[in-house]
This record gives sequence, structure tokens and C-alpha cells, in this order.
Amino acid sequence: MPTLTRRSTVAAAAALVTALAAACAPGSSDDKPASKAPAAVSTDVAKAGNVTLTVWDQEVQGGLKEQIEKLNAQFEAKYPNVKIKRVSRSFSDLQKTLRLALSGSNPPDVVEANQGYASMAQYVKDGMLLPLGAYDKAYGWSKRYPKGLLDLNSVTKDGKLIGSGDLYGVSLNGEIVGLYYNKEKLAKLGIQPPKTWDEFEQDLAAAKGKGEVPIAFGNLEKLPAMQLYGILQDAATGKDAVRKLVFGSGGSWTDAPNVQAAQKLADWAKKGYLTKDSNSVKWDDTPVNFAKGEGVFMFGGTWWAPDLSDRMKDKVGFALPPAPQAGRPVATMGGESLPWSITSKSEHADVAAAYINFITSPEAMNVAVQAGSLPVLPATAQPDKPLMKEVSAAWAELSKNDGTTPYIDYTTPTFTDAFGGPLQGLVAGKMSAQEAMKAAQDDYSAFQKKK
Repeated sequence: MPTLTRRSTVAAAAALVTALAAACAPGSSDDKPASKAPAAVSTDVAKAGNVTLTVWDQEVQGGLKEQIEKLNAQFEAKYPNVKIKRVSRSFSDLQKTLRLALSGSNPPDVVEANQGYASMAQYVKDGMLLPLGAYDKAYGWSKRYPKGLLDLNSVTKDGKLIGSGDLYGVSLNGEIVGLYYNKEKLAKLGIQPPKTWDEFEQDLAAAKGKGEVPIAFGNLEKLPAMQLYGILQDAATGKDAVRKLVFGSGGSWTDAPNVQAAQKLADWAKKGYLTKDSNSVKWDDTPVNFAKGEGVFMFGGTWWAPDLSDRMKDKVGFALPPAPQAGRPVATMGGESLPWSITSKSEHADVAAAYINFITSPEAMNVAVQAGSLPVLPATAQPDKPLMKEVSAAWAELSKNDGTTPYIDYTTPTFTDAFGGPLQGLVAGKMSAQEAMKAAQDDYSAFQKKK
């Protein structure tokens, strides 16, 4: 699962990568590395001879580090002719250095290339990543992964459209932005985890009436409001409309359902359903405060689950966001960890593809569970902690219904500031829903014209 650092540094990393792209782009089309799909592929790693496979990753914390170390060791044991040369960096450091590495004469073979216009789309546009269609046919990735997850790692060859085109990466871990709840507080209030948005609205009013903070929420970094807005947007518009809008293939941020979602967020703030002065509360402090008893509910990513499980034990629960109507499938933002991609200059593309297939195999999903992570695909191994069991069940339901929507900060390289700032104004009661959505559309339109 991505760390808090990953989600909260997207804007900074995007701006830096864009600057590096301008400074370090090849001088002519002749200098561009080839990015054509291989004419033929081999899945026989043993016949490749002795190979040193250089892999750059950002699996540096907790279970993420544990799972990749185990998988690397298992791959080398299965293929003694291959040695993994691992280069491990934090997410932020990886984004700062990856473009320079990809544009050099001796780039790594496998890298974790972040999704979105600022990173993967730029790498594809400059011919730095290998399209994986031929390897997909050989290993059957598109048969294992829901389309919504494959779309997150897909880009058109010109880099102008994410969410379609060729596949450029495959991911190991999953993540959801869902609803945490304090079981003790729900019991005292005499309410159950909500199944619909109407029930949730009633629960929020009941919590407020009893002097509780209904929703623990910190929005100093702007991105939390974008995630909370995104959850409301998913319910108001549906997954297909959100995907098209974020991927740049249709819709407008000023469409009525999108404005309605913003109005709902404004209403919650006005009614006192959010933490007081939330724009001055750090995002990292939100789960800490929730664990200490502030808030009946909290929207957040599954990357918070291991720490909350340790702090709150069986007092914390997790569920997908409420459904628009009882029994209706739910969509919510989330998806998958940074995808594993093959660089276009790799001299060992077949071995690199075999490595990616190995670390995203059904067996690898079990390793992820055992390491305390959330695998992107179902695993036969089961988590042993109550909260992680609920997270796993929520992920399985979402995957079955292809209910994942992309993070809306993918929309443009500058969207976190361009939309996150107005959302801070919305939460503070200083900006209307219409004004906030106009700001989002202005940034979106400007970016689309440049593509």
C-alpha cells in the first residue's frame, strides 16, 4: 500500500518531474529510446543465461519492504541464473531521480513508474517505457486484473491520454479510500455502520447531537478534501463519469452532479460535521486523533489500516463508503500501488517481464497478505487481524464489481493546488460550490489545451 507520503506529495513530485522533463528531454527524435513492442517474446528465463536485473522500487516501509524482499529472494531461488540488483528509494526520492535514470545510457530494467500525466504519461511520450501488450498475451495479465485497474496503468503512445491505449505496468498492491468507524462510539449512539448515504446523514446528525465530532478530518495539505470530495462525487455521478473526467475523455467539472457533490461537502462543513478548523489540521494527525477518540467516522485510505489496527485493536472497523441506494454496488477511489514497468532500453526485457509476472502472481498476493499488506488481487492466504479482514473483504467486493475510480489528483499535474485550494475555501465557507468547480474546470481546460 502506498504510504501517506505518496498521496501527500503527488503535487510536489508532479511539478518536479515536469520540470525535469523540460530540462532533460532528448534533443531530437533520433535520441529517443525505442518504445516499440517486441516482435517476439520468450517466457523461458533459464535460457536467458546469466542476467543481472536492475530493479528500482519504492518499497521501503514495513510490509511493503518485507514483501518485495521475500519475492526477490524467491525469484532468484527459482531462477539461479538471475541476480536482482535492487535500488530502493522513498516515493519522493524515486520521483526526483527516475527521469534522469530513464534518459541515461544505462537505465534500470524494471522500475515503479507512478501513474498519471506528470509521470507515466511523460515517460511514455518520450519513449522511455516498453508497451506490455505482447507480454500481457504471454502471461494473461488482462485476464487476472479488472479493467478499471488496467486502465490506471494504460497510456496512449503520445502520452496525451491516460486510462486507455497500451498497458505500461502491472501492480502488486491495492488500496481503497473507505470509511473507518469507532465501534465503541457507534454502540453508545445506538447506530450501525451505514449502508446508504441517507443512513449516513442520519448518523452524522445523531453524532453531532450527542456532542461528538461526526467525521475526523484534517485538510492542511489540501489533498484530503479532494479525496473526501471524490467519494461524494463517486456517489453522485457514478464510476464511468468519474473515469472519463479524470482520464480526459469526457465531461466537465462544472456538470451538475459534480457541483452537487461539492455542495454536499460544503453542507457538512457548515453543519459542523467535520473537525473544527480542519484546514489547519495535518493529514498525518487525522488517524492519530481518531485513534485517540476524536470522531465517530473517518474517511481514509487502507494504508492507514495497519497502524489503526495496532492502536485501536478491535475497536475500529472499516467499510466501503455507503451506497446511493440499498443493495446498489459501490464505487470509490483507490486502485493499485505504483506499477512495475519495463524500461525501453532494457537488454533483458523478457526476464524483466517474467520478474513482473512473478511478483504479481497469485502466489505473490499471498506473500503480500503474510507481510501485512493489501494485495491487489484475491489471495488464498487470509489476514489474521480483524481490521485487515474487513479491509480485505471490502477490496474483494470492490474488485468484483469493478468499482475503483482513479484519484482525482491524476487529472492534471497542477490539480492538487488548482482544485485543492478552492476546496479549502469551500470547507471554510469562503467559496461556493460553483466557484470551486469552476476553478477545477479552468485548470482542467488549460491542461487539455496543452496536450
